[in-house]
Amino acid sequence: MLVSYRWLQDYVNISDLTAKELAERLTRSGIEVDIVHPMNKGIKNVVIGHVVEREQHPDADKLSLCQVDIGEEEHVQIVCGAKNVAAGQMVPVAKVGAVLPGNFKIKKAKLRGQASHGMICSLQELGIESKLVAKEFSEGIFVFPNDAEVGGDALEFLNLHDEVLELDLTPNRADCLSMIGVAYEVGAILGRDIKIEDVKVPQGNEVASDYISVKVEASDDNPYYGARVIKDVTIGPSPLWLQNRLVAAGIRPISNVVDVTNYVLLEYGQPLHAFDYDRFGSKEVVVRRAHEGEEIVTLDDAARKLTSEHLVITNGKDPVAVAGVMGGATSEVQDDTKTILLEAAYFKGATVRTASRDLGLRSDSSTRFEKGVDPNRVAKAADRAATLIVELAGGTVLEGIVEYNELAAQPLPVPLSLERINRVLGTELSLHTVTGILKRLQFAYTQDGDTVTVHVPTRRPDITIEEDLIEEVARLYGYDHIPTTLPEGVTTQGSLTDYQMKRRHVRRYLEGAGLFQAVTYSLTSSAKAKGLANEFADMSPVRLAMPMSEDRSTMRTSLVPHLLDVLSYNHNRKINDVAVYEVGSIFLTEEEAVTKQPEEKEMVAGAYTGLWHSHLWQGEKKPVDFFVAKGVLEGLFAQLGIDPDITFVQSKKAGLHPGRTAQILLGEQEIGYIGQIHPSLQKELDLNETYVFQLDLETLLTTEVDHVTYEALPRYPAMSRDIALVLDEAVAAGQVQSVIEEAGGSLLKQVAIFDLYQGEHMEEGKKSLAFSLTYFDPEKTLTDEEVTKVHENVLSSLAEKVGAVLRG
Repeated sequence: MLVSYRWLQDYVNISDLTAKELAERLTRSGIEVDIVHPMNKGIKNVVIGHVVEREQHPDADKLSLCQVDIGEEEHVQIVCGAKNVAAGQMVPVAKVGAVLPGNFKIKKAKLRGQASHGMICSLQELGIESKLVAKEFSEGIFVFPNDAEVGGDALEFLNLHDEVLELDLTPNRADCLSMIGVAYEVGAILGRDIKIEDVKVPQGNEVASDYISVKVEASDDNPYYGARVIKDVTIGPSPLWLQNRLVAAGIRPISNVVDVTNYVLLEYGQPLHAFDYDRFGSKEVVVRRAHEGEEIVTLDDAARKLTSEHLVITNGKDPVAVAGVMGGATSEVQDDTKTILLEAAYFKGATVRTASRDLGLRSDSSTRFEKGVDPNRVAKAADRAATLIVELAGGTVLEGIVEYNELAAQPLPVPLSLERINRVLGTELSLHTVTGILKRLQFAYTQDGDTVTVHVPTRRPDITIEEDLIEEVARLYGYDHIPTTLPEGVTTQGSLTDYQMKRRHVRRYLEGAGLFQAVTYSLTSSAKAKGLANEFADMSPVRLAMPMSEDRSTMRTSLVPHLLDVLSYNHNRKINDVAVYEVGSIFLTEEEAVTKQPEEKEMVAGAYTGLWHSHLWQGEKKPVDFFVAKGVLEGLFAQLGIDPDITFVQSKKAGLHPGRTAQILLGEQEIGYIGQIHPSLQKELDLNETYVFQLDLETLLTTEVDHVTYEALPRYPAMSRDIALVLDEAVAAGQVQSVIEEAGGSLLKQVAIFDLYQGEHMEEGKKSLAFSLTYFDPEKTLTDEEVTKVHENVLSSLAEKVGAVLRG
């Protein structure tokens, strides 16, 4: 809800508070204000000018030379490119030295050889969004009414000194979807009276019931329907004050009659609809459920197929509106409309929501009906709109309102106990304080000792039980004034489970390793739901029955595609060095048509691109590569104590580079993969070289590990031997290291690879791997003979098991 600060002052005195101070008071009382938008986006020195003369530019077909009176001693010449500029107009003029949105400064200029001392402005150039500009001014300059004062402040006429409070309302506070509702709230917070204008409808001699009748066949969906008839109206633009208020609320002005219905929607929170009576098609209004397959062309000129779940307004035969959602094109108010049929109704929220959802139509009207409108304001809103239409469009309101009324609209009695208030809030409030708050809320009540029965007005449908009233007392008394108290009784200290502690440890390790946490959607497109490496190719994706959009239609089976989206998003904004991870769930099922809850599996995934680290002073740059990503995972496995059971096995997976990909095994079980994304996918996503990994986090964190054991610092020296081995290219370094560790026995404490050679001095199909072996005995100093014996066993095992020979 967008609330104009100036418009709000019509109902409650807030002149002693700035918009930001008011926003703070509202937020502290439970109505959160997201932001205060200034309508003036840095504009200065824009005045109202009178175009005295307009002639064609001598050297440009699309430019005009204008002599403009801006309230100074001499007229100024301005070159204007707008098609609609003409002599006699009152227009907004940015004088030399003026500032427009975006800090655009107006200077003296020459356009095709002619001097221009200022700029005649459009509304868009004054910071008003194009979608909010009335159609007649959507292309070209804005023209003020002729009674505008030359030299006056153009921003004042356009209400651009106003500020707009954007309310972030919870679903229960439908009462604040109107200016009057917000006024009641502000009045209660500040303890001030509110002013609501009494409406007296000027009525003619003719009777409305002679022109129209109302029949409701679906009374559960529509307990109240009222119709007023207004004859001899003249359709035209609304006055500037009305247009300004609609623009501040984010609504585009259309015409005086339509603008009045939107204005009353904002003021009273009651949706209305104006039909062209002569195009309506009959003298009766029939409200019913639509027939299956029935069609209507709505105001957006789209043909929509209806079902029996939808409520429609008909002329006795054909639908002319979808109730509470949108009117039909056939009965739309047009420039030649002379008679208005004005609808004010109360529609059941669930029925409106069904139609809105099924037809894909969300409107200000449907939002208010879905959340609930005040039943006692429906007829009053019709009277207010009829009065304004006569005032702004002329015409005569026919006597009476033709209605169907089965609507129960009585205040709801709710008991409230002083003892319970103080027990729940931990306060010592007096009954006088509580009743004072009820008076500020303008809630009627009756008192019986320390208990009051509150008669909750129909404008507050969110209050139905005693706890709701206690909340009202708490927020208006002031949350800051409620004392801090400890709960009574025995309390227990919470703690994390072993799984939760390990998961937190994983997050901290990855962040310490330089990765940033990302949180992405669990819903994705059907294409991305397949994952990257087809790791769950035998599973079926879980598709939603009623997705918000195709991009969010399917439950994900992999975290990696969304992390690649994160990299693309950053890359498109010139952030090329990114490392991110995510801990999240994927959703799997073996069923084609899902009939039971899918399996939810927690995973951890990461993605890297760009530089891993950079020291500009030392001229060092280290780009991300396979071994950077692998090293991070090896560190993680070591932190979890499962690194001895982990092996990396080179493999080929869809979507990944065929030579830089490995599956990760925990014992014999595959728990994930690591690799570079395939060059074709990299090009498609417009990324630099990128590496990814994904692991089954549940398996990692539920694997039992040995307890940590500590050893004393060594008292005896170790001995190191380096070996360079020649072996087939197909033999993996990990396989060679495993043979060395097995053959080395208890004396071999450490094995590390430090070199790989393939080149012209090596036989084709062969490679050389160099390892450093460290031998150590904690009980004594090793002799050369003891080390040599073990070392020769290592070499013989290498020759026997992997065909390795010492490099000469």
